[in-house]
Amino acid sequence: MADNTTLVPVSLRVPADILETLDKVAHSMQRPRSWAILRALRIYLANEGQEILDIQEGIDEADRGDTVPVEEILARLRARVAAMTPAK
Repeated sequence: MADNTTLVPVSLRVPADILETLDKVAHSMQRPRSWAILRALRIYLANEGQEILDIQEGIDEADRGDTVPVEEILARLRARVAAMTPAK
């Protein structure tokens, strides 16, 4: 999981049970604790973190007025459905 970014130390308080589980996982994989923490953070950011950023981007677009009226979207959907529906 190495990359060319500068590593910055971070201090974090976590519940003892989470740290114990994290240490067990790291030990089982013969990796240091920091590797397991970094992997967990990357997975979180790729999934839930990205979803949060995507939602915020949509909110920012709406705040700028960069939206499409719901009536226009429904009209487009109706046209697509009509084009796919066989004639009787």
